[in-house]
Amino acid sequence: MTMAAAYVERRWKSPDGLDLFARDYAPGPGPARPPVIAIHGLTRNSADFEAIAPLLAQSGRRVLAVDVRGRGLSDRAPDPMTYRPDVYAADVLALMDQAAVGRAVFMGTSMGGLITMALTALRPKAVVAAILNDIGPEVAPEGLARIAAYSGQPVEIDSWADATAYAKRINAVAFPHYSDADWDAFARRIFRQGPDGEIGLDYDPDISVPIRAAGAKALVPNLWPMFRRLARNRPTLLVRGGVSDLLSADIAARMRKAAPDMAYVEVPQIGHAPMLDEPEAKAAIFEFLAELN
Repeated sequence: MTMAAAYVERRWKSPDGLDLFARDYAPGPGPARPPVIAIHGLTRNSADFEAIAPLLAQSGRRVLAVDVRGRGLSDRAPDPMTYRPDVYAADVLALMDQAAVGRAVFMGTSMGGLITMALTALRPKAVVAAILNDIGPEVAPEGLARIAAYSGQPVEIDSWADATAYAKRINAVAFPHYSDADWDAFARRIFRQGPDGEIGLDYDPDISVPIRAAGAKALVPNLWPMFRRLARNRPTLLVRGGVSDLLSADIAARMRKAAPDMAYVEVPQIGHAPMLDEPEAKAAIFEFLAELN
């Protein structure tokens, strides 16, 4: 069994009846510790954690890497207006209830970090600690505009070579050092091949409907109160891509000022968002988790 395949497929029901999916990595030997729940970004899925999740599991923590509704192997929502962080957070709480997980460490990339902040508001005791990956209570408008420009947009893909070229085109700014092999692997995380051989992006294009409906003003909501509630009351680690266009150096500095005890690591030469398998990110995550019971 390869490392990337060392998980079982877990299904659970959302409060409104959707069939949702998570990769469930069993913990290695050692004392029981709160599991890690890993939540991906806007257009991604649980495959984003396929490098770091097995390592965390081997260290003794169960890892549940979710496919948020509308992504990956989770159902697409009949009502696209349910593609919102508060609904996603309620879905994750349903997973915790159905899996009998009372408390967890949350590791959220981009949108996954926003969901983590929402979870803290909905059920504070569920959040033991948080790892925020290149996301904060405020985001740089230029990064959001870049993501909004491709999210939910149709793309013609006729081959895996096309898929790889697309992955590189929209993400090269974040991973300037990636090789052709890296981009091929990246494409296979964000695209899925259907039964008839067709290759398509692995998310519902309607995830962008609430963003468009809210208008430009809603692209930069003020989440500072939620961030303070999270980071001042429980251990928090902020991971920032050194050249991120979403979490600027200025925003990260203000986050650190608002939460002086928050741990921090910057991953050099990486944009939005680190994959968390970079040496600097891995070292910071394992050091952070080692101090948690």
